Amino acid sequence: MKVIKYTKEFKNSWDSFVKNSKNTHFFFQRDYMEYHSDRFVDFSLLVFNEDDKLIAVLPANIKDNILYSHQGLTFGGFLVDDKMKTETMLNIFESLKVFLKEQNVKKIVYKCIPYIYHIKPAEEDRYALFRNDAKLLRRDVTSTIDLTEQVRYSKGRKWTINKAKKETIEMFESNDYQIFWQLLTDVLESNHEAKPVHSLEEIKKLAMLFPKNIRLFIAKKDEKVVSGALIYENKNIVHAQYLANSEEGREIGALDLLVDYLIKEVYKNKKYFDFGISNEDAGRYLNTGLISQKEGFGARAVVHDFYEMEIK
Repeated sequence: MKVIKYTKEFKNSWDSFVKNSKNTHFFFQRDYMEYHSDRFVDFSLLVFNEDDKLIAVLPANIKDNILYSHQGLTFGGFLVDDKMKTETMLNIFESLKVFLKEQNVKKIVYKCIPYIYHIKPAEEDRYALFRNDAKLLRRDVTSTIDLTEQVRYSKGRKWTINKAKKETIEMFESNDYQIFWQLLTDVLESNHEAKPVHSLEEIKKLAMLFPKNIRLFIAKKDEKVVSGALIYENKNIVHAQYLANSEEGREIGALDLLVDYLIKEVYKNKKYFDFGISNEDAGRYLNTGLISQKEGFGARAVVHDFYEMEIK
């Protein structure tokens, strides 16, 4: 096997392989990954077999002689097609270790792709990590609804949604990222002293590049935006990348009504609706208030695992 560091000449091969992989996500496309290229030193890898056929890619960056599967993405790990077999993945890890040792890389921090993002079973890498004595470094918990089953809300969620239905709230898809970003920025700043991961210009550019995958939904009351949801849409799953609710929106239950609209109308034919993680401190702290809101919609736990593997 041959491991090669990604360069721009491989862009078409990379993107084509990612689109057809069994654990694909649109944010592994190079046009998405490049938006934060100024923040990370890219060290993505391609793996070719003995017939010089591309069989796996690894989105990655490097920092202080540590390879990360990629720090700028929610999760990562090897992307593979449905021809990938467990023994082949073991061989890929052997080739990876040899290559990284030659590059003076001391260890790899590997973020597994959660199974809810798999189009077909794709946990060959987890077995290979175990066989290579990788240690569980971090575990975050995301909250996900299985949309193929009847969605069951808590009494509190039902009450808030029914309350919101009595208001004249208008809900629709929008391209007005600026007004949503102002709401999101204000909410994060006042409630968490935080900022969105993406800038307004970055998200507008990404939405333009991936219009079928990045979608914005808005709730208005009396022509005023009171809540919004920025959705990352994949083949079988949608992820709430950003949710924002104004003070007035909280009072009238606007965000709950908007999420209910997304779950039961817009995305009722998807397999999963994922709210994202509720952790801080590398998974050690659980924000119980935040996760209870998500679980009130019937979401339940799926873990995001990070492993550390020494290169010997």
